[in-house]
Amino acid sequence: MTRPYLDKSSPEAWKALNALSDTVAGVAADAGLVMTEVEFIKLRASQLNACAFCLDVHSRESRNAGIPQQKIDLLPAWRESALYTEREKAALAVAEAATRMPLSESDAADLAASRAVLGDAAFAAAEWVAVTINVFNRISILSEHPVRPRDAEGKVI
Repeated sequence: MTRPYLDKSSPEAWKALNALSDTVAGVAADAGLVMTEVEFIKLRASQLNACAFCLDVHSRESRNAGIPQQKIDLLPAWRESALYTEREKAALAVAEAATRMPLSESDAADLAASRAVLGDAAFAAAEWVAVTINVFNRISILSEHPVRPRDAEGKVI
């Protein structure tokens, strides 16, 4: 027996979470985070959480935001690649630290380095993006949201 979809069982809470997500998107844009940086955070957190549904969504959204497929493919090994910019690496470090709890000394050092690269406003916005996608990951995992087959254009088959 499948679990109830949390988004369907409590539509008021789902609506509030979507409002939070919209607010965080505005905060991120106002703070100077570009869409590719936002999508990198969402995609990396979804990888770490093994959220198939969110990976499906944010792989497509990452490509739509202009992230090259090669960077998406290499994302699990971003630290070993010279393809990512300093800002992208800072955003990815935030995604990882905010997803793996509690913070280790290494995570704290990564966050300090990311803050130095991004600046206070963009850094805080990146943390909010990471917090928000982690909530969505947990809802999709607990709800067992299915991943449907899609065609090359991303349309459900």
